[in-house]
Amino acid sequence: MNGIKVACIQMDILNCRKEANISKALNMAHRAVSEGAEILVFPEVFSTGFCYENMADSAETELGETVKRMCDFSKEYECILIFSIIERKDSAQGPDYYNLGICIEDGEVAGIYRKTHPFKKEKQYFSAGNEIVPIRLRKRDLTIGLQICYEIRFPEVARKLALEGSDILVTIAEFPSPRGHIWKSLAIARAIENQIPHIACNRVGDGPDSSFFGGSIIVDALGEVKEEAGDKETVLYQLLEPENTVNVRKTIPVFDDRRSDIY
Repeated sequence: MNGIKVACIQMDILNCRKEANISKALNMAHRAVSEGAEILVFPEVFSTGFCYENMADSAETELGETVKRMCDFSKEYECILIFSIIERKDSAQGPDYYNLGICIEDGEVAGIYRKTHPFKKEKQYFSAGNEIVPIRLRKRDLTIGLQICYEIRFPEVARKLALEGSDILVTIAEFPSPRGHIWKSLAIARAIENQIPHIACNRVGDGPDSSFFGGSIIVDALGEVKEEAGDKETVLYQLLEPENTVNVRKTIPVFDDRRSDIY
């Protein structure tokens, strides 16, 4: 795989205002693809925020309005989009809701991931996913390890994704204030310990229960911060070179030296 330019779309999210959020996200995405970005990462539940007071209307199926519009954009610009939505899955017992991570490649859903670790209030509204596997793109020689927000605190999640062949670790988040130092420290640590580039995309602005500091960050496989955002809406860019990951793992062969017999 040759180098690939990535973009982190750090944006404010208006609670329960799907049309406004999607329009803003796609406007920022147009800017990103005009700069040559091929992978665009958006914050967690970017189209609605955590719209607890109106879940029934905000939630969608896996191929609902938000995904269709993102697929259209991805197809037109031949790019990869990574984000999450509030998903509704209907059953005989009634609807279940999930925080559904999605990766779209060139207009088609390449893979999904349901958040396995809901955080605090989320547990009252969301079911937890039960599978952690990377997303293997269909048209590119690239595998994405996707985790969602709170899961940056669980090193086991990123390690499992790395062990199963992820080339890039992606964290999409609504990580709230005042935990900026924790977010940055964990984003760097997940890259260092797994020797993998890490795109950690957070939101900014104010929600009903929290404010958000942004601080989106792109870290290389050595753990060096390549790009970092402040607390305003912005787009971060970085060219990721897979050869860098290969060299880092040759220099310090962490994965070869793991004692999988005892841990």
